[in-house]
Order: sequence, then structure tokens, then C-alpha cells
Amino acid sequence: MSISVAFTISAALITLPAHAEIGEPEKEDLKFGFIKLTDMAPLAIAYEKGYFEDEGLYVKLEAQANWKVLLDGVIDGQLDGAHMLAGQPLAATIGFGTKAHIVTPFSMDLNGNGITVSNAVWEEMKKHVEYKDEKPVHPISAAALKPVVESYKDKGKAFKMGMVFPVSTHNYELRYWLAAGGLSPGYYAPSKGDIKGQLQADVQLSVTPPPQMPATMEAGTIDGYCVGEPWNQQAVFKGIGVPVITDYEIWKDNPEKVFGMTDEFTKKYPNTTARIVKAMIRAAKWLDEDNNKNRMEAVKILAKPNYVGADVDVIANSMTGTFEYEKGDKREVPDFNVFFRYNATYPYYSDAIWYLTQMRRWGQIDEKKPDSWYTDMAKKVYKPELYKVAALELIAEGKISKEEFPDFATETGFKPAQNEFIDGLTYDGSKPNDYIESFKIGLKGDDKG
Repeated sequence: MSISVAFTISAALITLPAHAEIGEPEKEDLKFGFIKLTDMAPLAIAYEKGYFEDEGLYVKLEAQANWKVLLDGVIDGQLDGAHMLAGQPLAATIGFGTKAHIVTPFSMDLNGNGITVSNAVWEEMKKHVEYKDEKPVHPISAAALKPVVESYKDKGKAFKMGMVFPVSTHNYELRYWLAAGGLSPGYYAPSKGDIKGQLQADVQLSVTPPPQMPATMEAGTIDGYCVGEPWNQQAVFKGIGVPVITDYEIWKDNPEKVFGMTDEFTKKYPNTTARIVKAMIRAAKWLDEDNNKNRMEAVKILAKPNYVGADVDVIANSMTGTFEYEKGDKREVPDFNVFFRYNATYPYYSDAIWYLTQMRRWGQIDEKKPDSWYTDMAKKVYKPELYKVAALELIAEGKISKEEFPDFATETGFKPAQNEFIDGLTYDGSKPNDYIESFKIGLKGDDKG
């Protein structure tokens, strides 16, 4: 081989792209579902800023009545994808509730939820809360709620709280907070036909759709709830309740919603899938850009009736880096909503495994599973390989720098062990059974609900 030919081949190898360019979308017209919550923002922004159109996608966004209707819409193909609870693709894939293989190539946000109690409950809780400079010291433990729950029991009354869906982050966060304070949130026993989750419960949890939470509490049907924004701040604005803790204080930088699609869709339309993820990554970056400089613009978009449909002031209360607990007690919480920083958009296996540990803890998974099962299920549902395709294309196009993504050459999909939980426990996604065994309240070993 001549030197010139050898040089030409070497030069060609050097200039070859480091990724395979994404082809044209196989399906251009798409319909995505969402629930009226501020964390649907990446979808709204990808649409409003033209990021979907940049990818040759013509998207219709459609609010759904509740999480079950939304999931069913994705499964039966009426929706091509949707803003989903992190637990929904996992629960569907393992067969708790509706059985279907749902996957996620994109995590939509971190944090964003709160737990609110009625004014009457708060008046009683305050007697057991530490104060400094005439303001409650946060985070507030559910130990302050325990005497209130016990007083209800003494009167023969059930203490009731709402959450949005049995496999929602809100259900698991509310349960985590209650249990950390010494209260049992009850167990599921699907093998016995019990899917209410109220067995041996000190506090009875039931499903209420997010926008209906404040009115349901005001009517006295529930005594408190765990929900995403703006429905905690709505209680403050209406003067009917007090948010006592955010999920940021229960588990710092916890994963919240995901974008869910059928496994079949991602395989049938790989280019379309990659382009959807590209658009949503760009939207997430826009939402967090330059210390949240775009948040007020985002708030005004979300306030439109076709998106969240709440007052601008209510949405802005949490979306712009603050959170109001009692009326007038507004505090800086810059990371209450995170959409891009801290690799928020990356679908980590360890995030999936945390949700599976909570399903086991409360009986939705009703028998012990080996650690390998948790990893296998996480890999079946969370798809960082699909995310990587989109991210590499954005890097190649110069839209986002490689430093803003995980290092794909070394990323394992497992975050380092996390210990910023309200109960002080450490979570290591590679050791799910050790984690399950560490809880004082919850099923473990061969326990059943």
C-alpha cells in the first residue's frame, strides 16, 4: 500500500462521525398526553419553542382526565407517548395493575411535589413542631402528625390522605414521610385480592386526581394530600391548607415524572423516538438555562387553559425558585423544580430500582425478589441507550455541549449511594434488598401484605 493511500484511509477514519446520524422520522404526526401539572413543562416548551418541528415532528398535546386514562391511551395507541409517573412504566411492565411493556428514554424532572394538610390538622401539628424566629423549622417530620392521628383514632375516626395514583411518586413519598415519622401507611396484598393499600394502616391513603385535591380537602373528605404543583400552592392561595414538607426535603433531588412510550413504538419508530427525546432535552435545558432565567416565560405558557390552567401567581410560587408554606412564609427553594441540571433528564437504572424497592416495601410486589431481578427490570424499562442516541446528535449539532451530559463512555446507569433522605438512611441501587431490610416499617424478607 502506498504512503499516500494509507494516509487517505487514516484521514478518513479520523473524520468519521462518532455517532450514527439519526434518519428521517418514520412517523411525523404524533399525539402526546399529559396531566395538568407544572412538571409537564418539557412537553409544552418543546411544542411552543418549535423544538418538535425542528425534528420534523408535528405534535398535538392533549390533557388527560387521570393517570389511568393516560396510561390506557398509550397502551392502546391513541397516544404515542405521555408525561407519566415514574412508577407507571415499571408497574405496567411487572404487571401490577394494567400489564404492558412501557419504557422510558427520558426523565422529565427532579423534585416538584409537596405534602399539604388542612388548616385544622396544621393547628394541631404546630403544637409538636419546633419553631425558630416564630417560623417552623423545616423539614417537618411526620412525628408531629402522629399525635394528631392518634387523637383521631381515640375518637373512632379514620385519618385520611390523598395521593394521585397507587404507583405514583406521591404515594411512595407520602408513605416514606409517614413511616419515617413512625406512622404506618398500610400495605397492599395483591395475591389476596387487596389492592387498596390500607391493611394495618394508621393513615388511610386513597386516590384523588391532582386538580381535585384542594377541593376534596376543603370538603373534609381527606385531611391532607401529596401532589405536584400547583396544587399545594393552590391550597395556600385559597387559605384552606398548609404544605408542611416538599419532596426535596424527603429525598433531595428525587426523580419525578418520565416520558413513557410502548416498547413496540420505540422499536418500530427508532428515528422518531430519538427525535422526540432530542426535542425534550432541548426544552429541559431551556427551562433551567442561566439560573432559571426563562421560568417566568414558562409560567405564562403553563398558565394557559390547554396546559395547566392555573393562575400565573400560583404557578410562579414554586416554578421560580421559591415555595410558600404557611401564608406569608415563602422560602427560597431554587431546586424545587429541576428539569435539566444534575443530569435530570437521564433515565438512571438506580432511580427505577428505588421505585421497585418501595413497591416491594408496601406489598405491591408481594414476594421477595433477588437483587438481580431489580436490575433486570430496571433495564427492561429505563432506556439510557435511546437517550444516548439523541444526546450524541445534539452534541454533534453543537446545540448542547458534551460536558452537560453524563460521560457516556463510563456511565453505568447507577448513581453513587445516596443518603439525603429524611430518615437518614442510605440508598445504593446495586443492593436493593439491603435497602429494603433497613426500614423499620415495611415488608421485608419473605413478608407478605
